[in-house]
Amino acid sequence: MENTQLLELANKYGSPLYVYDTDKIASQYNRLTDAFSDVKNLKLNYAVKALSNINILKFFKNLGAGLDTVSHQEVQLGLTTGIDPKKIIFTPNGVSLQEIEEVAKLGVQINIDNLSILEQFGQKYPDIPVCIRINPHIMAGGNSKISVGHIDSKFGISIHQVPHIKRVVENTGMNINGIHMHTGSDILDIDTFLRATEILFDVAKQFDNIDFIDFGSGFKVPYKEGDISTDIEQLGLQLSERFNQFCEEYGKDLTLMFEPGKFLVSEAGVFLAKVNVVKQTTSTVFAHVDSGFNHLVRPMMYNSYHNITNISNPKGRDRYYSVVGYICETDTFGSNRRISEISEEDVLCFHNAGAYCFSMASNYNSRYLPAEVMLVNGQDYLIRKRQTIQDILHNQEEVELPKNLSEEVTV
Repeated sequence: MENTQLLELANKYGSPLYVYDTDKIASQYNRLTDAFSDVKNLKLNYAVKALSNINILKFFKNLGAGLDTVSHQEVQLGLTTGIDPKKIIFTPNGVSLQEIEEVAKLGVQINIDNLSILEQFGQKYPDIPVCIRINPHIMAGGNSKISVGHIDSKFGISIHQVPHIKRVVENTGMNINGIHMHTGSDILDIDTFLRATEILFDVAKQFDNIDFIDFGSGFKVPYKEGDISTDIEQLGLQLSERFNQFCEEYGKDLTLMFEPGKFLVSEAGVFLAKVNVVKQTTSTVFAHVDSGFNHLVRPMMYNSYHNITNISNPKGRDRYYSVVGYICETDTFGSNRRISEISEEDVLCFHNAGAYCFSMASNYNSRYLPAEVMLVNGQDYLIRKRQTIQDILHNQEEVELPKNLSEEVTV
């Protein structure tokens, strides 16, 4: 996406604005499938939570991907695309038995991450195949908030509780058709990831009728020049060989599954925001944009780095700015960033904004959610309209308040 094109989109659709390039999504998808081309049965389930616009889901359906979902609502979004329910896996955490039952009725693959629900579900629905999420007790991920496979994590059933899982299976007669793990996001060390896969292989061989092993995802993408990312090609070489060897030992051609989200859409997305005010203090120059952590919370929540460029003046003299938002709390996107000189009304581009950006946005401060645009073969399509005050008021019920506290409230 060139600066001139992005500026045209900002002028056409207004700001703030999310833009997604499907060419980049497709290239990342193909890169992952190519890396594991030696595996006979490979299935990629896109992690819906990363970016859940139904047009993005349709694009993944057309690529041949399945969907990884974590809520009943994400399942419903996926089904609106016409995708086969059998190509959707449901991997919630700590949800009620009722929600799992509702999803199971839709024909979706169920993945259970705790012994209590596993036993209850097995007693009621022994004929419905179930995958088990294992906690391998491996610390992997960019920071503690996105590392989910360690010993103190709330996710998955501990590897030390596998005997309990087997007892539940024996008592209920339920069918375990898959084994799953997810160690965390922003994985740098593939050796750590491979150690976790060996733990999963050890668990898998204790069950006789599994059809697939799901290794999760969490592959890291670069956020700035020189940044380290997951070596997908090397991981593909090593894990493919080991997986094929395990299939021979197991006596069956299993399916190798991943559930990538950030790897597929992060670099495909940018966020455009207009500069409202340039403010000089005694020590800092602030560039205030028409957005805040209501639209892009990752820098504040995860201390995540997003490269910021001035696409209105890309060849200007570099200066140092702290880019901040308009929320009534500290919402700093980047401190002391070297950016080409910024003037009011300039458009700033936040890179790597495809994953966990719009999907984590809110109406905090009663601000509207941004619009979303998708590029397909260079053609732009509006895939989410900008909100209005009617959207903010929608579902709010106005009541007639009593003139004094003794009166009853009536709708």
